[in-house]
Amino acid sequence: MRSVTFWSLVIAILVYMTMPTIVVLMTSVNPTQILAFPPEGVSLRWYEKVLTYRDFQKAFKNGLIVTGCASTLAVIVGSAFAWLIRNYAFRGRGLLEAVLWSPLIIPHFTLGFGFLLLGGALGLQQGYTMIVLAHMVLIMPFVTRAVYVSLSNIDPNLSRAAATLGASPFKVLTQVELPLVLPGMAGGWLIAAVLSFTEFTASLYVTGSRTQTLPVAMYNYIREYADPSISAISSMLIIATTLIMFFADRVFGLRRVLAIDNH
Repeated sequence: MRSVTFWSLVIAILVYMTMPTIVVLMTSVNPTQILAFPPEGVSLRWYEKVLTYRDFQKAFKNGLIVTGCASTLAVIVGSAFAWLIRNYAFRGRGLLEAVLWSPLIIPHFTLGFGFLLLGGALGLQQGYTMIVLAHMVLIMPFVTRAVYVSLSNIDPNLSRAAATLGASPFKVLTQVELPLVLPGMAGGWLIAAVLSFTEFTASLYVTGSRTQTLPVAMYNYIREYADPSISAISSMLIIATTLIMFFADRVFGLRRVLAIDNH
């Protein structure tokens, strides 16, 4: 009886969580000019509009630029911090870890507003530099976590054996540890890229008309129009994110990289 109750609750939670996604997918093929559920028919006209709408095209390119730069910087900096924290004990280590994890608990609008003020003080308002820095700060904890877990899973005897055979610390790092941690770095980069590309709250503060990312462009669009175009582009993002995460899990083993499954 308890088992039936438990699984019924699990199914109810899953249905509750996936219903919004199903509604978005269904409204995206509605042929009428207004958002309606259930749809009155099936049409791909809104997908065509999304793909040809100039503001969305420009925002998509901006998003790729920001995502590529922010994710790559996050991997470089986050991996260095993960390696430092994993291999060395030093005064202030706890404080450094707290600072690295702080973007997970600080509201994104607070960070976005902070970077807006910083950009104004440095004369870098609403340019790519501040957007990339803001995104890098927001996504770096996920990269650091993935790389830290990968480093923790490395057998320390491998490094000791390489050092015993005469390998320098640099060679141990580049030829032993780095190849073993690459799946964690790659998985962290993909997670960071997805989070960066879909980041809205902080981006709203630091982007301008020339540098707006796709979520900001969607927000500006829905303020003026109420057609199913937003459902169409949201459906595309949902499908793309699902495929990317499935690919990453198959290739890099995200459950192991993120310490969800230690076996």
